[in-house]
Amino acid sequence: VIDHPKYQESKRIAIFLSMPDEVQTEEIIKDIFKQGKECFIPRYKPQSNHMDMLKLSSAEDMSSLALTSWNILQPSDDDTAREEALAGGGLDLIFMPGLGFDKKGNRLGRGKGYYDTYLERCMKHARGKPYTIALAFREQICESVPVTENDVPIDEILYEDC
Repeated sequence: VIDHPKYQESKRIAIFLSMPDEVQTEEIIKDIFKQGKECFIPRYKPQSNHMDMLKLSSAEDMSSLALTSWNILQPSDDDTAREEALAGGGLDLIFMPGLGFDKKGNRLGRGKGYYDTYLERCMKHARGKPYTIALAFREQICESVPVTENDVPIDEILYEDC
């Protein structure tokens, strides 16, 4: 991941804080800060499909985050001091989680549409849609995954031996 040309050229990167069954992202997050890039992480709004990408100030900043009922670390609702990526300079790159992927760039998420809705908002930003890379295990690559017209295809899927 850290040798990927899109990662190398990106300055503003959004990345998910991994759950136990996902590709672990902590080392990537540490590298984002080591390379002097800006790091944004999701804050999901329950009972909706709204998500914001909020700025982390350092890798250590992760220890200050609240654990949600979904067992995901994220900034709390009353944390209003963090920059939201689209309120500022937008994003260059988004690393995306998922349950399943196909080689046509389709992604099966957890069903709420958070990332698809966020990408639609990105397309309205002056910078436009950021490059999207899904981080997957080889076992998550399928022949095809079900999609709807609201699903935004991802640009690239990285997995072991891809």
